[in-house]
Amino acid sequence: MRTPFSALALYAQEAQPAAGAGELRSNTDIVSLIQDASLLSQIVLLILLLFSAIAWGIILYKIWMYRRAESQTATFLGVFRKSSKFSEVQAVCPSLPESPLVGLFQSGYAELNAQLRADKTGELKPSQPAGRPTLKSLEAVDRALLRANTAELTKLERHVPFLATTASITPFIGLFGTVWGIMTSFQGIGAAGSSSLGVVAPGIAEALVATAAGLFAAIPAVYFYNHFTNRVKGFAADMDDFSLEFLNICERNFT
Repeated sequence: MRTPFSALALYAQEAQPAAGAGELRSNTDIVSLIQDASLLSQIVLLILLLFSAIAWGIILYKIWMYRRAESQTATFLGVFRKSSKFSEVQAVCPSLPESPLVGLFQSGYAELNAQLRADKTGELKPSQPAGRPTLKSLEAVDRALLRANTAELTKLERHVPFLATTASITPFIGLFGTVWGIMTSFQGIGAAGSSSLGVVAPGIAEALVATAAGLFAAIPAVYFYNHFTNRVKGFAADMDDFSLEFLNICERNFT
C-alpha cells in the first residue's frame, strides 16, 4: 500500500525532469548565452557587430546618395537638352552636386572654354553663326571627359568594397566562434565526465549564436554589394552616353 510519503516522493521524481527542462531553456536563452559566453566568444560577437553596423551605415548612405544622384541627373539632362547656351547649363550645375553628369559637363566645358575664343559676351553657345570659334583638339575634350568619368565612378564606388569585405570575412569570423564554442562543449564534457544535454547544450548554442551573427552580417552585405554594383554600372552607362552627346555637340558646332 502506497503511503502519503511515498506518493510525495514519486511526485517529486516526476516533476524533476520538468524543472530540469525549464533550467535548460533558461540556460540557452540568447541574452544569457552572450553574457555567460567566454571572453573570446564575446570578442568575436563584438567584431561581427561592428562589421554589421558599419555595413548598414554604408548601405543606408548609398541608398540615399544614389537616389539623389538619379533625381539630379534627370533634372540636369532636362536642363542640358533644353538650353541653347552652355553658360546656362553651367549656372545650374552648383545646385546639382550629386549628379555624376555635372562633373563630366564641367570638365568638358572647362576644356572647351580653354580652347575656344570667347565672344564679346563671354558665352559659348552650342549653335554659333558664321565666324564661330573653332575647336583646336576634340581629342583633348574627350580626354578631359574620360578623366572626369573616372573621378565620378570613384566617388560613386567609394565605401562599396567594404560590403564585399564584410560579406567574405564575417562568415569565417563566425565560423571561428563556432569552432571555439564546440571546443568549449568538449571541455565541458571532459570536466563533467558526462555527455548529457545539460552539459553540451550551452557550448553548442554559443557556437550557433556566432554562426548566426556571421550570417546576419554577411547576407545583407553581399546582397547590397551586388545591388550597388549594378547601380554604378547604370551610372557609368549614362556617363558614357552623355560624353558621346557632348562630343557630338562640340564636333558639330565648333569644328
